[in-house]
Amino acid sequence: MENEKIIFWRNMLLRTFLIGMGLAVILAVLILAFWHTWEIWVVQLLRTDEKELGRVMLTFFMNVRLILVFLILAPALALHSMIRKKRK
Repeated sequence: MENEKIIFWRNMLLRTFLIGMGLAVILAVLILAFWHTWEIWVVQLLRTDEKELGRVMLTFFMNVRLILVFLILAPALALHSMIRKKRK
């Protein structure tokens, strides 16, 4: 692979990771800030309880973490190490 292509993919993956982390943080803040407001609506619409809703939110953020770290950040760091080895 050409060095420019490796640098392009590394930069794209790192930017994707940063944007994903930013969106995840914003989403977490909004969920926590308005939990009592929208939790009532979700419980009534889906006929669930608050405990189950908390589990769903926890699972969602665990999946976001897995995708961001293992599918985006890990390849970006591997490409970064490839760039460093090619420069030597």
